Amino acid sequence: MRILALDTSTEYCSVALWQDGAVVERCELVGQKHSELLIAMLDALLKDAGFRIKDMDGIAFGKGPGSFTGVRIACGATQGLALGANLPVVGVCTLQALAEASGKSRVIAALDARMNEIYHAAYEKRDEVWNTVCEPSLCKPEAAPQVPGENWFGVGSGFAAHGAALQARYDGKLQGVDGAAIPQAAAIAALGAAQFVLGHGVDAAEALPLYLRDKVALKTSEREQR
Repeated sequence: MRILALDTSTEYCSVALWQDGAVVERCELVGQKHSELLIAMLDALLKDAGFRIKDMDGIAFGKGPGSFTGVRIACGATQGLALGANLPVVGVCTLQALAEASGKSRVIAALDARMNEIYHAAYEKRDEVWNTVCEPSLCKPEAAPQVPGENWFGVGSGFAAHGAALQARYDGKLQGVDGAAIPQAAAIAALGAAQFVLGHGVDAAEALPLYLRDKVALKTSEREQR
């Protein structure tokens, strides 16, 4: 099975090719130039591997949460590529991608959502399968959902931006933190491949985003209230 994967949910742009468990990835810090560079990165990845888009069995994409613009770019690119090649797609939560890449079995994933909030989820791996302990949500770091037990590992920019609040919230429960971790296509490819094996691929038109927040910005009155 061959799966093409992409993620543009942060300031990084990453693409990956998963082939029967082996993964090749490209990742670049691009700021806000995802729309300019994504397709070229995908083309170069496929060319180096000696494949064309029609040789793929499916496309996995980071569906969010993350940058509003970035998530929309991932969805739009996935829809276009999948429609043109008649391929099924799978959307992967960027928070679960953080957990997958961490190498840990109990993970609290948190991405900085601006406005003094975080995108949050918690996962536990049992028998090589991720189980969701806390569903993806938008919350204040000091009010992040609690998790059972100890030996949790914190990953994502939420821990870099709100480390003190999250350390206090999970006092005694964290074994370590990686605030520099970002969602990447390699993890999305692995998680997506597992979904394709289970027959969970969907039509390209269903390549939809996971936003969690309905509004990108606050009005002046709302900012003053906060």
